[in-house]
Amino acid sequence: MPEPRFLVVRLGSLGDILHTFPAVAALRETFPAAQIVWLTHPRWAFLVSTSGLVSEVWKVDTRVVSSLREIIKRLRQGSFSAAIDYQGLWKSAMLPFFGAIPKRIGFSSATVREFGVPLLYTDRVKTTKAHIAEQNGELSLSAGAKRVTAPATVHIPAQDQAVVCTRLRALGLDRYIVFSPGGGWRSKCWPAERFGALCSKLRESFGLRTIVNAGPGDDDLAAAVVHASGDAAPVVHHGSLGELMALLRGAACAVAGDTGPLHLAAAIGTPLVALFGPTDPARNGPYQVGEPHASEHTNVVLRVPGVRTTHARGEQPHASMLAITVDQVFDAVSQCIGVEK
Repeated sequence: MPEPRFLVVRLGSLGDILHTFPAVAALRETFPAAQIVWLTHPRWAFLVSTSGLVSEVWKVDTRVVSSLREIIKRLRQGSFSAAIDYQGLWKSAMLPFFGAIPKRIGFSSATVREFGVPLLYTDRVKTTKAHIAEQNGELSLSAGAKRVTAPATVHIPAQDQAVVCTRLRALGLDRYIVFSPGGGWRSKCWPAERFGALCSKLRESFGLRTIVNAGPGDDDLAAAVVHASGDAAPVVHHGSLGELMALLRGAACAVAGDTGPLHLAAAIGTPLVALFGPTDPARNGPYQVGEPHASEHTNVVLRVPGVRTTHARGEQPHASMLAITVDQVFDAVSQCIGVEK
């Protein structure tokens, strides 16, 4: 019997792709000789390739008509056994549908957020798991995987590791903490001024320097963190995704809200303090992608009690983020890195 040929659809973004790795790893574990093609946005092709889980990475920009035409033609010629849409949006579901893939697996209407999307699937999965990584794994089960998730590895290119090591040596940093103050929605962000105050407190109490990751569109937040940090002298990091991976690998701890760099830190195994407000950590919290690793310190997730989950995209920090104090995060970092206050 010939090995199956799977199309995996997860177009973006950073955290969402990382939360898909364990589900695809379960598929790969069950079908080690299968062809698995991952379809994603060009921006995330590198990230998908670091997993080592797939046979090929295909790229599509759904906002560009020529890109859509090209990929649909390619899908029609791809001889796929099944497609698994881990995204659950019209823009992702339409690709295997118009690509004429006979078996199309996706979430049922109880899970998807865009009305009517399951009409494009042949197999609709009603999920029972709480975390999105395991909900993704339930789609893999429907495709024949033997378990919901399996360990996956994020491979950091040696060149990126070398670049970051050189920069850290030049800065005289051998032990540091990474802050990532940005987020796709500003309502998920902890105030930059509080990151700055935390930076100052960590330097004063433990002598620890901070590196502030500035992703696309985060320059104003990074500048505000630096301004509020007094004499703590945090370093602002601009770099490639591979360099961010290397930076997180060497960090004593990472502090971030519900955003891609937080989930990247979790995937790499970096100790972390996760700041949650409008989104629910039970569904979107840090998820260990790889093999369990021995550590005397545990990750800390902070969310004030009684918060009502919402995905409304506000321009200001949500009230639940404002309820998290600098002292609470300082205590969590101290716990995370095993330092007595």
